[in-house]
Amino acid sequence: MGKRRLVVVGNGMAGVRCVEEILKINRDAFQITIFGKEPYPNYNRIMLSKVLQGGTTVESIMLNDWKWYEENCITLYTDESVIELNTKEKWVMSSKRRKVNYDELILATGSNPFMLPLPGADKLGVMAFRTIQDCEKMVRIAKKHKKAIVIGGGLLGLEAARGLLNLGMKVDVVHIGDYIMNRQLDVTAANMLQKELEKQGMNFLLKKYSVEITGHQRVKGLRFSDGTWREADLVVMAVGVTPNIKLAERTSININRAIVVDDFMRTNVANVYAVGECAEHRGIVYGLVAPLYEQGKVLAAYVCGTNPVGYQGTILSTQLKISGVDVFSTGEMMETNENTSLKWYDGIKNTYKKLVFHQNKLVGAVLFGDIQEGGRFLRLIEKQTDYRELVNETNGREEQNTYVAKMADYEKVCECNGVSKGEIVEAIVGHSLKSVEEIKVCTKASSSCGGCRSTVASLLDYVQQNGASQRKEKESICACTQANHQEVIESIRKFPHDSKEQIMQHLDWENPSGCAYCQSALRYYLGVHSQGNMEMTESKQADGTFVIAPRMYGGVTGAEQLRLIADVVEEFKIPLVKLAKGPRMELYGVQEKDVKMIRKMLQTPVPVYGGSLRAVATCAGIGYAKDAMQDSIQLGINLEQLLESVQLPTDVTLAVSASPRDEINVIQEDVGLIGAPGGWELFVKQERIFSGLMEYEAVMMTSALLHMYREQAYFLEPLPEWVRRIGVIAVREEIFQRKMRVFEEKQLELFAGQVNG
Repeated sequence: MGKRRLVVVGNGMAGVRCVEEILKINRDAFQITIFGKEPYPNYNRIMLSKVLQGGTTVESIMLNDWKWYEENCITLYTDESVIELNTKEKWVMSSKRRKVNYDELILATGSNPFMLPLPGADKLGVMAFRTIQDCEKMVRIAKKHKKAIVIGGGLLGLEAARGLLNLGMKVDVVHIGDYIMNRQLDVTAANMLQKELEKQGMNFLLKKYSVEITGHQRVKGLRFSDGTWREADLVVMAVGVTPNIKLAERTSININRAIVVDDFMRTNVANVYAVGECAEHRGIVYGLVAPLYEQGKVLAAYVCGTNPVGYQGTILSTQLKISGVDVFSTGEMMETNENTSLKWYDGIKNTYKKLVFHQNKLVGAVLFGDIQEGGRFLRLIEKQTDYRELVNETNGREEQNTYVAKMADYEKVCECNGVSKGEIVEAIVGHSLKSVEEIKVCTKASSSCGGCRSTVASLLDYVQQNGASQRKEKESICACTQANHQEVIESIRKFPHDSKEQIMQHLDWENPSGCAYCQSALRYYLGVHSQGNMEMTESKQADGTFVIAPRMYGGVTGAEQLRLIADVVEEFKIPLVKLAKGPRMELYGVQEKDVKMIRKMLQTPVPVYGGSLRAVATCAGIGYAKDAMQDSIQLGINLEQLLESVQLPTDVTLAVSASPRDEINVIQEDVGLIGAPGGWELFVKQERIFSGLMEYEAVMMTSALLHMYREQAYFLEPLPEWVRRIGVIAVREEIFQRKMRVFEEKQLELFAGQVNG
């Protein structure tokens, strides 16, 4: 069987990144053809402003040169647009009448700059800022003319204006809003930025409505609605972009604002996909590089058949750096009746930090002057960090070395390319890297927007000064030993038949008796990682009695179980019966001599060291809950019966809602399942892990999640914290691998049964 034919329409960052990911997975799977409308190989469009500003060259922003296409046997047609698509016969036609057949088609057509329909917009000297040719054209104009107007005070407009200043032109920035970058910044940060840019020579005309571009054949100026006029030899429009969907419009592909795709970047037409600025996912069209790269990775895995986790969307962040001025924003940045904020302003250092909270959860951040914490705040927003965890923040900035030293290895340094601190440190040490440029080539960190370059440089300095082994402090399991959790686990795996005391000897435990914490941790790890039996425990209350909690599967009970509980309460004179979170019922004050009998009567197992699935809460179910879409009660019962005896690092709560209304606040629990029109959605503390699951998949994925947590988490480490430590993507991929192993085992069992039959 020959290679499948893959055609990519678009040679930009999104489409080619998808091809790069495909080559990583299976470089022999496809015969690849790429069409690009520009006469260049793949380049970093984000860095065009740096080219215009003179900070770099066109050659240096090339991501993949001509040789790369040749080495990977990719047919590249440059300066050649695709003008026709036949999805029934599965071919595309180019502007040069080249017809190419496909088995799989990826539309990565990007977007087009939006040009204001002003009278005079067709005059010479009126242009957008989008391509290398635009850069080159501005450079030519600047050699003959000296007065420019940039329409648009957003990110692209300011970068274009800075470049034109560097070319020796006088620049006015015209903006319709009350302040610049009003979609990305609050008033304070915007005013600070404006002052810095004015010092550099930029002039701002705010609250100005452009109505006409004047001149004969060539532009002479710009007229505004208030009757004023401004001279200009060059007018650059930087007021936004529109998805390039012209090719898809003439087909049966679903289109809204852009090409509509699902979580696997599939369109409604078989074998046709879309990524990047031309794709609309869950009603959102993304224009920043990080989400486009995430989309490309998901699509690559899907077309290569590796069962990826679907794309779940991205929290957007913006970074701007112009002549030493650093600005960062992400999430919500405005105070409202429902939002509050914390602010730090330092007029001496000219820095500003603002954190925005909704119902005490972090939802947005704005930074000016010092943006090194931008990536950290983005992650804190993703996990909806509580206000109390950040209330001790101070005006003072930590030294950069202290900051990078405190970063966890799994924390992302380069959001665009998904490169973590640990990966960068490993590359520095493993390949003896000596510069940021070498790190960029090796890991891709800082190769896209460049916003993380200073953090990468600080990591390099720190590792060179302190060594990789000193990059973070070792945390021992407790004061009784120098061993940490991982060393205890590795010792138990190395000596699977040894007792707790022998493991302590292997690790040179300083306190031979240990303490309550390390004794409990050792018992837990022995139960999970050794070849012995799990050690059972009965936990005494303050008064020396015990508590027993009978299982009510899925939060459902009935007359028979309630009568049995009532009989037990009366017979054994239980002094306190209490409803607890879960939901579950707890019987307090049980005497030690009665524990065994009561557990037998109520069919409640003895707890093991560590924790367990505390209980499974469910909503009223498909028969009673409003807008119910799935059977929450039955799923909850099935999960609790399956997982009730699993030994976990600490107690876990799980809840199931029949509809997205989430009347019982499922996403606040450790693990939550929400019934949606397309199936079940699995959450870990508000972080969506999977969506579109069938009921059996929901059970399988939840079970895999808890077993993975059991095997990899540290004693008493909460499940949400473990997910953050490991990383959501790593957790998703491991769960999928486990699912595939189960599937393969069942297939083998079925095959064996057929053979034996």
